[in-house]
Amino acid sequence: MSNKRVLMVVTNHDKITEDHKTGLWLEEYAVPYNAFKEQGYDVKVTSIQGGEVPLDPNSIPEEEKPEWKEAQELLKDTPQLSKEDAEGFDGIFLPGGHGTMFDFPQNETLQYVLQKHAEQNNVIGSVCHGPSGLVNATYEDGTPLVKGKKVAGFTDSEEIGMGLEEQMPFMLETELRNKGAEFSKGEDWSVHAVRDGNMITGQNPMSSESAAEKMVAALKEK
Repeated sequence: MSNKRVLMVVTNHDKITEDHKTGLWLEEYAVPYNAFKEQGYDVKVTSIQGGEVPLDPNSIPEEEKPEWKEAQELLKDTPQLSKEDAEGFDGIFLPGGHGTMFDFPQNETLQYVLQKHAEQNNVIGSVCHGPSGLVNATYEDGTPLVKGKKVAGFTDSEEIGMGLEEQMPFMLETELRNKGAEFSKGEDWSVHAVRDGNMITGQNPMSSESAAEKMVAALKEK
């Protein structure tokens, strides 16, 4: 069994507009969670505000997935992310869901924790809209974490395809490029995940497993 420790941070934001519910995209959390647990990793699941985590209704499978049960149970009452979560881990993973676009970039605690993980050369993984947490994250000297790095994430064309470009606070692909990332993308809705050193990012929900596998590979090298 491994003694590696992974921190997962999920969103608490539950709506895009009053009549459009959102939250965490379940697959992007449950699939990596299971991948980490299968390696024997100690996984701590936190959220931006703590408490119950809202799920994007569109991400809840029609038929229950028993293999996701343990991961889902933890979402009923999560500890709030704190500055103490900057220490004692080998990696951090940010699952997506449109909710992350609203609370990840603005959250100072998340920015602090990401900075410390980066400074410790920990593995930083994220998928779909999860890289929204990286948009404002910097090293201590102010350099964006994504600058000069190959990074994937939910593409502008995928956002437009969903008809949500007007409802988002920013377009993720555009913003990552603005911060100096070398944005990498596959076809819309295809599996695409990239690793650049200790940074692993996936494009969309379909890329959850690939991103998790790359994260595990990076953690094994650590």
